[in-house]
Amino acid sequence: MPYNKPQRATAGSGSIRLRTITRKGKDYTYWEARFTTGYDPGTGKQIQRTIYGKTKKEVAQKLREVTTDIDHGVYLNPCKLTVGEWMDIWAKEYLVGVKEATAYAYKASIRKHIKPAMGAIKLDALNPHTIQSFYNSKIGTLSAKTIKNLHGILHAALKQAVLNGYIPSNPTDASIRPRIEKKEMHPMDEYMITDFLEAIRGEQFEYLFFVTLFTGMRKGEVLGLTWDAVDFTRGTVLIDKQLQRPREGDGKCILVTTKNGKARKLKPAKDVMNVLYRVKKQQATWQLKHGESFQNPMNLVFTNELGGYLNPNTVYNHFKEVVAQIGAPDIRFHDMRHSYAVAALQAGDDVKTVQGNLGHATAAFTLDVYGHVTDQMKEDSANRMERFIKSVKTA
Repeated sequence: MPYNKPQRATAGSGSIRLRTITRKGKDYTYWEARFTTGYDPGTGKQIQRTIYGKTKKEVAQKLREVTTDIDHGVYLNPCKLTVGEWMDIWAKEYLVGVKEATAYAYKASIRKHIKPAMGAIKLDALNPHTIQSFYNSKIGTLSAKTIKNLHGILHAALKQAVLNGYIPSNPTDASIRPRIEKKEMHPMDEYMITDFLEAIRGEQFEYLFFVTLFTGMRKGEVLGLTWDAVDFTRGTVLIDKQLQRPREGDGKCILVTTKNGKARKLKPAKDVMNVLYRVKKQQATWQLKHGESFQNPMNLVFTNELGGYLNPNTVYNHFKEVVAQIGAPDIRFHDMRHSYAVAALQAGDDVKTVQGNLGHATAAFTLDVYGHVTDQMKEDSANRMERFIKSVKTA
């Protein structure tokens, strides 16, 4: 390969030279610029990079842009990773402290949606328009909430890429996601609750349904309630864990932290504590009946007759049978939580108390979910004040 004498650019900006190489008997000529990005902390040697182009002018322009970035401290070394490679690294190395089920869901979304659409793109070439097109392509096939979740995964992974110095900024920041339509709630009213309580009388999961309805616990929380969390003396129940079936492994349910990772203490109605006491007596009866065959290693409140955890699907199916009997087949298990919240607000509980009992992060979130209830409460308050005004005016 012939030697080409370097042509120096302005001082400190690097060097430019014409290069010629021969491949398969044919000469190829191009311009090359070399510049220094810093020094290796281990050896003290210069770290040099190379820019290529068809013309000297093109290479000089690229060199000016690079050296300006270096002077301003914003230069990033070219990243050789693709989006797919980085997403795999991020999912493996950076999902520390995330619940197993959450990590599984993230990895599934990366595998099914993100990598097929953008996996081959160079990480430092990914731009806001490509991401926006990706979100738009999913409208109609995925729910708005699922698209929002995909955005959350991408945003977190690319934020880490920025922190690692792979890309200068996060291209997801400019994206617009579809508006999420709130799922319609079907809380049970006073009359439906009466029918529901009548229908579960003597049912296999009567006590579990009763406690769920009048505490607002999530399904995983009530199934994962343990006896050490129940204080009959103080009349309190600590919600600090939930029963969950991992997506991977042997398929057995385990106890994990609550949805938001925070514990909360409830002060349920006396009837709820009485029902829990009946469950305690029922378990004692089962233990006497089955002896060593009764095993409750997780110390669960709600178990089968041998002390094992209750299958969440079995509980759900029983619930659906009950609500179908009372003519309300659309009611979901989670609607018992909504029913509790609505009943509590209508009974006069302040929003802050309801927020704490439900385990919501903020009272604002509770207001957002149950705003229609508080609006009705305001209307009722206005009507009561109207009646009071009329009574004092005629007195």
